[in-house]
Amino acid sequence: MQAAFPRYGSSRGQWAAGPAACPYNQECVLVSDFHYDLPEELIAQEPLADRADSRLLHLKAATGRFQDRQFRELPDLLRSDDLVVFNNTRVFPARLYGRRGGLRAQAVSQRNPAARDFLHGRIEVLLTRQLRQEPNEWECLVRPGRKIGVGEHLFFGEQDELQAEVIGRGGFGERTIRFEPVKVPTVTAQDARMGHAPARIPTLRQAQGRLSRAKIARDMGHPRPSSHEEFFELVEEIGHVPLPPYISRPDSAGDRERYQTVYARERGSVAAPTAGLHFTPEILARIRERGIETAEITLHVGLGTFQPVRVERVEDHALHAEAYSISEEAAGKIGRARSEKRRVVAVGTTTVRTLEYAARQSGDPHPSASSGQAFSRTERPRNRTRGEGEVRAGTGEANLFIYPGYKFQVVGALLTNFHLPQSTLLMLACAFAGRVNVLRAYEHAVRERYRFYSYGDCMFLE
Repeated sequence: MQAAFPRYGSSRGQWAAGPAACPYNQECVLVSDFHYDLPEELIAQEPLADRADSRLLHLKAATGRFQDRQFRELPDLLRSDDLVVFNNTRVFPARLYGRRGGLRAQAVSQRNPAARDFLHGRIEVLLTRQLRQEPNEWECLVRPGRKIGVGEHLFFGEQDELQAEVIGRGGFGERTIRFEPVKVPTVTAQDARMGHAPARIPTLRQAQGRLSRAKIARDMGHPRPSSHEEFFELVEEIGHVPLPPYISRPDSAGDRERYQTVYARERGSVAAPTAGLHFTPEILARIRERGIETAEITLHVGLGTFQPVRVERVEDHALHAEAYSISEEAAGKIGRARSEKRRVVAVGTTTVRTLEYAARQSGDPHPSASSGQAFSRTERPRNRTRGEGEVRAGTGEANLFIYPGYKFQVVGALLTNFHLPQSTLLMLACAFAGRVNVLRAYEHAVRERYRFYSYGDCMFLE
């Protein structure tokens, strides 16, 4: 028997019942259906002085009604038996500025005074995902892309402390680079105490002297940090906070704290899970005081979250995989909440995708990281078997693309920021609360001068 699925008719802006011909829908969804107009001045360039001072637009999906509120009201909007799930990933300074070696560049005339700058020009690298630890290989985005080919050597830091080689190129312009092991100069403990360390190695009194401390600790008989740790110590020293491109300013020292949730623990993201930026220790305490249960999962934000959509039909888009981890404790809390018919509240779209992906995988006897699309174009939903839809503990790579027509298995409410037009994040919000409802709420937010995007205000969808 042919099962019925929700069907979105983009030309009519309404829902109807129909068989699944596309992955989720009878009629294919156009990316242009998720456009809205946003004045540039509403894009938040700086965080508020107090995280919890953000505004909150409360949208009820069942009725389409919305109400202007403050984020500080969120603990009172939650139900006493809710389970609130956070993404505890930690952003690291993944944007590196350096120079290229010019080994693969086309030669220019030696009579041209700009020749050396052309061959060894300034470059920008955004690390998006670590592929291997040994050797240390990363997927990344580079600028200027046309000048950085396979075989090119890259140098970072004032004295080329970090070096890499481009070893591959992806379908969307990504590069794969391999870093050389970090070389720590010889500095004895006595040198450091006397202030005789080389100029590029800070002393113990300097906050950024991570490499010096690692070397001194080794000389004093303490265990040597692993090459993995040494690499991240150096990246912390020379890297920049990977602010999104719509924040039109350089990163500052304050961004190291503010472009980070107060509960961030697990290093690995190149963009913040921005719905969590509004929480303060006081807000979290109020949630606990109400007896509301919380849990933490990890999804390291990478290309899958912020990559642009380059196709006309939503169904033709595919997400990059992002690493996730769900602990035994978190899986147990989620399982109990679901068995007791309690609502699971996701803080951010990354939490939604992690939970929904994990639930889909539990029904597959041979789950794989590449099975991110919920259905193929001809697949029909199966009858549930025991354990299907269960969120189990484990690690993996999630690439689930959620757009209108998707049937949510785990998440019952969502806290999320305002997202870019035609982005996969906006599509997810529309899948949860209805495209018409969400876009009407966005229009209201524009009229009421809400602040948009990463450092902006938020919505609570239920």
